[in-house]
Amino acid sequence: MTPGKRLFDVGLALLLLVPLSVLMLLVAGLLLVFEGRPVFYLSERMRAPGQSFRLIKFRTMTAVDKDAGATGAYKSWRITRLGCFLRRTRIDELPQLFNILRGDMSFVGPRPPLREYVDRFPRRYAEVLRTRPGVTGLATLIYHAHEDRIMARCHSPQATEAAYYRRCLPTKLRLDMIYQRRRTLALDLWIIANTVMTVIIPRWKRRR
Repeated sequence: MTPGKRLFDVGLALLLLVPLSVLMLLVAGLLLVFEGRPVFYLSERMRAPGQSFRLIKFRTMTAVDKDAGATGAYKSWRITRLGCFLRRTRIDELPQLFNILRGDMSFVGPRPPLREYVDRFPRRYAEVLRTRPGVTGLATLIYHAHEDRIMARCHSPQATEAAYYRRCLPTKLRLDMIYQRRRTLALDLWIIANTVMTVIIPRWKRRR
């Protein structure tokens, strides 16, 4: 990560924390009252090959002892009513501002992968993770909705794993590599702006 991009991330994260801290406290309180503990979902992710960190999100699913892999339709029963809203608006990802301040993530980059994906495709991720993982990214912006539709048709862990490895992950890795080759501040700002508009207006058409 260049010093300029790191400075941009820290500055924007601090700026957003001022107004969004009130919203995050409200969400934490609602989760505590209506869903109970834990309020946050912590997941081991990779910031680089051999370097893991704890991704922070608001919890949107009922807690289980063990949870792994992509989220398919067979997990949909675990998504709470409040969690559904948090996911749709992407408010569940606001705590990742603290991941950004800690230096684990950037605003824009490839989504931080699970260790099992990095172990399975070490060469690809050695290239992809040359860029700090992001809250949003080119693959997230372009492919997220399509990935959700694919996963929604998977009604077992086996079907979910097969669909993710065969259909979703290769496409996302290709998009991450395109970002890796073409990343600029202008592209980052375009991705951030279009991500925000996609959240506000679900049918938003990306502007080139």
